[in-house]
Amino acid sequence: MQDPVAIIVGAGPSGLATSACLNQHSIPHILLEREDCYASLWKKYSYDRLRLHLRKQFCELPRMSFPDSYPTYVPKDQFLQYLDDYVSHFKISPMYQRSVEFASFDEEAKKWNVKARNVSSGEIEEYSARFLVVASGETSNPFIPEFEGLNTFTGEVLHSTEFKNGKTYCDNNVLVVGSGNSGMEIALDLANHGARTSIAIRSPIHILSREMVYLGLNMLKYFSCGMVDKVMVMLSKLVYGDLSKHGIRRPKEGPFFMKVAYGKYPVFDVGTCNKIKSGEIQVLPALESLRGNEVVFENGKSHPFDTIVFCTGFERSTNKWLKGDDYLLNEDGIPKPSYPNHWKGKDGLYCIGLSRRGLYGASADAQNVVNDIKALI
Repeated sequence: MQDPVAIIVGAGPSGLATSACLNQHSIPHILLEREDCYASLWKKYSYDRLRLHLRKQFCELPRMSFPDSYPTYVPKDQFLQYLDDYVSHFKISPMYQRSVEFASFDEEAKKWNVKARNVSSGEIEEYSARFLVVASGETSNPFIPEFEGLNTFTGEVLHSTEFKNGKTYCDNNVLVVGSGNSGMEIALDLANHGARTSIAIRSPIHILSREMVYLGLNMLKYFSCGMVDKVMVMLSKLVYGDLSKHGIRRPKEGPFFMKVAYGKYPVFDVGTCNKIKSGEIQVLPALESLRGNEVVFENGKSHPFDTIVFCTGFERSTNKWLKGDDYLLNEDGIPKPSYPNHWKGKDGLYCIGLSRRGLYGASADAQNVVNDIKALI
């Protein structure tokens, strides 16, 4: 193989999109992936009922559309088939079980030096290239907050990445912690399978239907974010009513503003709201501490649970291995430059999939990065 022009870290959809675009321009590169497969979050760490939350035209990777036969909202198994076809079509060859531990720019050689641990052998391997692409994504390492007494909990504790479906939880008391899309869908799946389900909701959330989101995305082409947000909130009130009596508060800031400003997505309701209104899913305030199988909440009340599912998101690991970058990424692994200039750093450093715009954003990032690399070589 020719010496690589670029090194990509991460073989999720962002890394695959970048590799495909580089291959289209015959630019030699290597793709390092710490897991034993590509798209590991989708293949190994996601729940069974997962579907793409946006319509399929907003979720395509560069240069390949979804088949016409696919439904509007693509389910997990068909998305994985699409990725398999994508990897095969663009002849993408990740190097698996390479966990990047160090990357820095060599001023003299004008190259990025990368050290990766071969997970199989334990050996450190070294690579160098003119360009480094961070494609490890927003969902690197599962995060569970620390709570007093968590280590004393006598039941099962798991992160959303370990949850597959609610079949084994029938008649169990299950607490879901976290009210993002994963938390709300996992709560729904548990309730559908006969679990006595509660969900702890700490912060105000926007709840929209998929159709509202689609309308909003189209409106944003013609109207200001503020105006679109007003329409979204009005529609949400019309469809879902006053949810405060069920323990759900609405934020003061609009849903699309919050997505851009804080990366906080609205909840795409797929049936959870009806379960909450009917009492099949109980809404509880923020979790405060645990003692045995009892969970104590912010309001001072406590309830017993058999299982707790933490849908509390992820931490990015970039700051642990990327050295010498004080321009592109902050301590949390999020770009410092604002959109749409978030993807390009200095000395040939780039990032993909960190614009907080989902697969659509990752696809655009990949094309921007590869066009930039092509213009520089």
